Amino acid sequence: MSESALLPVEAALQRLLALADASPITQIQRVPLAEADGRVLATALISSLDLPPWPNSAMDGYALCHADWHGEPLPVSQYILAGQAPDALQPDTCARIFTGAPLPAGADTVEMQENAQELDDGRVGFSELLLVGQNVRPQGQETRGGDRVLEAGTRLGPVELGLAASLGVASLDVRRKPRVAVLSTGDELVEPGQALGPGQIYNSNRMLLCAWLRRLGCEVVDAGILADDLAKTRAALADLADVDLILSTGGVSVGEADFLGEALREQGDIALWKLAIKPGKPLTCGHYNGVPVLGLPGNPASTLVTFGLLARPYLLRRLGVAEVEPLTLQAPAGFTWNKPGKRREYLRARLERGRVVLYPNQSSGVLRSAAWADGLAVVMENGTLAEGDSLSFIPMSELLG
Repeated sequence: MSESALLPVEAALQRLLALADASPITQIQRVPLAEADGRVLATALISSLDLPPWPNSAMDGYALCHADWHGEPLPVSQYILAGQAPDALQPDTCARIFTGAPLPAGADTVEMQENAQELDDGRVGFSELLLVGQNVRPQGQETRGGDRVLEAGTRLGPVELGLAASLGVASLDVRRKPRVAVLSTGDELVEPGQALGPGQIYNSNRMLLCAWLRRLGCEVVDAGILADDLAKTRAALADLADVDLILSTGGVSVGEADFLGEALREQGDIALWKLAIKPGKPLTCGHYNGVPVLGLPGNPASTLVTFGLLARPYLLRRLGVAEVEPLTLQAPAGFTWNKPGKRREYLRARLERGRVVLYPNQSSGVLRSAAWADGLAVVMENGTLAEGDSLSFIPMSELLG
């Protein structure tokens, strides 16, 4: 590929996923359910029991044997609460039963209490046609013992943890957390809380990426700001031998102040990709002493887009997650776009009354646009849009989670 060529987003992602597949994080930890939120399941979860473990009532009502009922009122022979072990149902009777309670042996049907009438003599009449099995949750309705309930590579969230708990599982095997070193480059950067000098700006990318990585279940090593000094850059990188990824912002170029790039070339390999993406054209990929390195562009919106679309899937794939691309919705444009470009554009946008509207300033240096937005509107290469045209919209929740 020539220096001036632009690499499509899909091609860049496939290259990164191939690199991720070649260096998976395979170490396994056993953690309690309470500590497993956001982690990646390392081994499939196999059910050891039927769920539910016995037939139970889906309603508050009355349990009876359908074949024994011929329309007559039935006496109530027992009361069954959830958590109780019932006696077998006496012939020609019904049992008062409550939601979640086990059906007594001999019963196969439940009528809800709203359709039952308690008579003066204590018997219960049923006025509606009864269907055998109605309002009964059969044993094993949700899962059977031996079923594969969750596959390895599943990202665990509240629903998955609740499912594991319903099966009596107290802990799970998960992949070890990736250790990611985050560093920023440039003497112009100052950390929040410090006074700004001439030509300096606050380092927003550090906070953005560190918080995002923790959401993804990573252990963050804050490597701070790299000064524009080759010796200090070498020393900083040498301290990062035990991480799984070095993630830098500020880019790596071929300029005179490219000390990070020079250090990487001395002790590893480096590739510079020019991506057909806006914002965020330059991306660095390589290794330093065997440690993978990803270099993102330094403008805040460019950092956000390239991390969400490329670095995030790369990290998830290293943890064994199969489906790593964010969910994309189709929605009508609430704007016109008459300036087709060679790069695919990811515009900070949000949904208003079912249409995608844009933040007015799409500069790559404006992070406020992302705080206002709830997603990214995708304008394809060489594309134009009229108001009402369908476009792809990536919810921010898909990228940040």
